[in-house]
Amino acid sequence: MSKGRFITFEGSEGCGKSTQVRLLAERLAALGHRVRTLREPGGTPIGEEIRHTLKHSHNNAAMTAEAELLLMNASRAQIVREVIRPALAAGEIILCDRFYDSTTAYQGYGRQLDLEKVKAVIEFAVGETKPDLTLFLHVPAEVSAERLRSRQTNLPFVRDRIEEADQKFFKRVAHGFGVIAATEPQRVKFINGAQPVEAVCTNIWELVRPLLPPVGR
Repeated sequence: MSKGRFITFEGSEGCGKSTQVRLLAERLAALGHRVRTLREPGGTPIGEEIRHTLKHSHNNAAMTAEAELLLMNASRAQIVREVIRPALAAGEIILCDRFYDSTTAYQGYGRQLDLEKVKAVIEFAVGETKPDLTLFLHVPAEVSAERLRSRQTNLPFVRDRIEEADQKFFKRVAHGFGVIAATEPQRVKFINGAQPVEAVCTNIWELVRPLLPPVGR
């Protein structure tokens, strides 16, 4: 059994995940915990190359949903074995910006791929490596759309192929996250991401604190 803790952050575009990952990491480090932040897709040299192909490459416009699913999980299989499992065994706290719930929501519900096939691919990629806690930051669709527009108009702009999907896609994604949260309430905890940053931070800390190992363990 791993000695560390594995905490993942999920939500639709513009929900504030990246900010909350950073703030929680800073708080944990200040308390003396060994903490590592990761992102998906990415997190390893191989994963970062896959991330570029999936999101930013100018040659990815014709990518199929099936190829997207497999690439996401190729990156995931690498980070699980290269980084996550060794870090957990060493007693680190891992904070990951997205993990397999995003694949279920985006490629399963969003791209409308067969959910059983999506689940099988995910299980092949992660094996027994599952999060101890998943924080689902929810924001209303209009808030997500506004934050996404703001991000796309700020310089420097970096193209993201997934963000180019239409609102029907993002509504399916949001629905998918809702189903996941309702199905696994012990692991997935709902947080109102439309609150002020400080309030979201407080909600997260209330859920994370009981899971923390002793400092120096």
